[in-house]
Amino acid sequence: MISNKIALFFILLLSSLNTFSQHIIESEQAKQKYTLSGTITDASSNETLIGVNVTIPELKTGVTTNEYGFYSITLPKGNYKINIQYLGYASIEKTIDLNQNTKYNFALSGNETILKEVVISSNKNTLDITAPEMSVNKLSISNIKKMPVVLGEVDILKSILLLPGVTNAGEGASGFNVRGGGADQNLILLDEATIFNSSHVFGFFSVFNPDAIKDLKLYKGGIPARFGGRASSVLDIYQKDGNSKNFHLNGGIGLISSRILAEGPLVKDKGSFLIGGRSSYAHLFLKLSEEQKDNAAYFYDLNTKLSYKLNPNNSLYLSGYFGRDVFSLNNSFTNIYGNSTLNLRWNHLFSDKLFSNLSLVYSDYYYGLALGFVGFKWDSGIKNYNIKYDFKNYISDKFKLNYGTNAIYYDFNPGSIKPSNPESGINADQLDKKTALEPAVYINAEQELSNRISLSYGLRYSLFYRLGTSTVNIYENNNPVLFNTDMQIYEKATPIATQFYSKNKVIENFNNWEPRFSIAYQLNENQSVKASYNRMVQYLQLISNTSSPTPLDVWTPSDNYIKPQIADQLALGYFKNFNEGAYSLEVETYYKKIQNRLDYIDGADLIANKAIEQVILNGRMRSYGLEIMFKKNEGPLNGWISYTLSKSEQQTPGRTAAETGINNGQWYKSVYDKLHNIAVTGSYYLNDKWSFGGNFSLQSGQPVSYPVGQYEYLGVTIPSYGLRNQNRLPAYHHLDISATLSPRSNKDRSWKSEWVFSIYNLYNRKNAASINFKQNSETGNNEAIKTSIFGIVPAVSYNFKF
Repeated sequence: MISNKIALFFILLLSSLNTFSQHIIESEQAKQKYTLSGTITDASSNETLIGVNVTIPELKTGVTTNEYGFYSITLPKGNYKINIQYLGYASIEKTIDLNQNTKYNFALSGNETILKEVVISSNKNTLDITAPEMSVNKLSISNIKKMPVVLGEVDILKSILLLPGVTNAGEGASGFNVRGGGADQNLILLDEATIFNSSHVFGFFSVFNPDAIKDLKLYKGGIPARFGGRASSVLDIYQKDGNSKNFHLNGGIGLISSRILAEGPLVKDKGSFLIGGRSSYAHLFLKLSEEQKDNAAYFYDLNTKLSYKLNPNNSLYLSGYFGRDVFSLNNSFTNIYGNSTLNLRWNHLFSDKLFSNLSLVYSDYYYGLALGFVGFKWDSGIKNYNIKYDFKNYISDKFKLNYGTNAIYYDFNPGSIKPSNPESGINADQLDKKTALEPAVYINAEQELSNRISLSYGLRYSLFYRLGTSTVNIYENNNPVLFNTDMQIYEKATPIATQFYSKNKVIENFNNWEPRFSIAYQLNENQSVKASYNRMVQYLQLISNTSSPTPLDVWTPSDNYIKPQIADQLALGYFKNFNEGAYSLEVETYYKKIQNRLDYIDGADLIANKAIEQVILNGRMRSYGLEIMFKKNEGPLNGWISYTLSKSEQQTPGRTAAETGINNGQWYKSVYDKLHNIAVTGSYYLNDKWSFGGNFSLQSGQPVSYPVGQYEYLGVTIPSYGLRNQNRLPAYHHLDISATLSPRSNKDRSWKSEWVFSIYNLYNRKNAASINFKQNSETGNNEAIKTSIFGIVPAVSYNFKF
């Protein structure tokens, strides 16, 4: 039944696309049009380049390379000057006589200084005002490496917090929040594999080794139809392919961690390898102390990739990631968690107009906990197996189609308990494992209607099947949460029966149409207005009562009690380039609403809960705001200023007239609500020896609940809390600076190096990570206790390249 639905829909889709595209191609050929296509790479490494601009000025048209460096454009017969431009590389201008379908590969030479990749040419990172793409931010690794960060460790996730509409849950918190959404509503992809926990050391560092990363793009809205499964955003990250020309080694040594990456040819100009490792070692200093020698807190990860070009039309890639965090206290508490991914990918060029990518993807997030003082071990996690087949059809220079299909099989382990000592008296226990299948098909078109109007529109059809083997509780009136009208509280219902579902038996199923649309209208050559709409459906739910993801969080599938989140977002924007692209301005406003956002009853116990449906309610969420970003794109001083004014609210009304709901059914601030968010980042290139960077962040404090009173019980003063999230932590802000020293002797050596000096939180702001309330032993009253993680943090690191 499942496969028949998908197969029928996909066959009809492909047959109609084939007929339609063939008709257009024949029409184009009748007008004597020919296709120019090829791949654009880095001349020094053969690394494919993403998002390179290929333009034909006399026709005022062009195209960009896709995620695999491929481009294709169809033009009338004739002689043309082709301009190839990419930030950080010398531009190429090539005259081509297009009198037949032509394949032409370009190799761009980098225009950089040592490791800092400071642009010397006049090529600017100008804003593309003509494309219908909006609510999208792209960051180059070279710019990220210039940003000062805590303890000198370059961090991709910390850099995106400087973008408009992006915040976090506080200092040292893991994950990030986009346009008022939860951290669990972000789809994070590394070489197409899902990353479920993106942080090391409980949020201090991200899992992404910057030396191994080629490109990243954050979609906050206007999300293409090829993406699905999350309600707020997509962070799409690609690893480097590896250098197929020469062997290179680079890395860095910092105060608490170091990294190294090696890349080189397997077969010169055809195959390459990449392997990178990173590890912290601060825990080694604990061994020097007799009191701390049994404690540990460290992480390590490994990035790998193999690439091989079989022939001009076929390439194979095998990439992987493995990371782990280890936290231990006196052998009585040990916590191990991390991600593992693997992706086998085949790029195939059917013709100069049709590009395809077939991927087999595996992702595993593991969480383990051993409590020696009570004698048990806890294991949990989530695995998924994904097969996806994507096509990009360059039908004409004004019309392109993306279409494809994918299916993800999920294996959830909510938790298992095993005795670490047979004599502990603890019995082994396994929470009910869960499985699910999420297939989807999609089609997305990019169309230029005129010189002023361009469109992107598409449709995704997603299905979700909650599968056995499982035992499901059955409740009276199908209601696992009851409302006590006398006490005005929610209570757990008692199951009246259970039902067993055998392996792969469908317990519950969902299907949803997810339309996507965006439009750009060019006012003149320097400014445009854009609008977008997208619907996203999220079938996986994160069970957590914290605002920041932690390793204890448990993922669970939608079922007959937990409904999928459905997000609808509208956005409108104004975009302008100034002074021939030297400056750019982006202004966007958005409104987003989400159905079936989970909320929890008071006193909900989420850990090791075999009947999680008894403590959750399906509510709703909304967020809206204004984002402004002003960028300086060229010159020795460049960077941006961003400001976001936004609201994020949640509501769980009563299901009947007798119920009051959560917070009396009123809208209240979600934990992701940040009314004001200002970020300033800049880098200054002084000369070949010195460059400088700085970041400033200021945002409203995170919503929290403070006591509104207190009462005494058995001689203990207990705080009494009011409605949820009616208060805020103090405003969060800090200033970071860095200076990079590149010895002038680098110019004449194959071994090149730099020293990076940084200060995090320059003026020693004691930002509140949390405020808790504790009884004062002398006065007997409850008092607020503020917890701060960082003061001023100086750091130095040494980077090298060979």
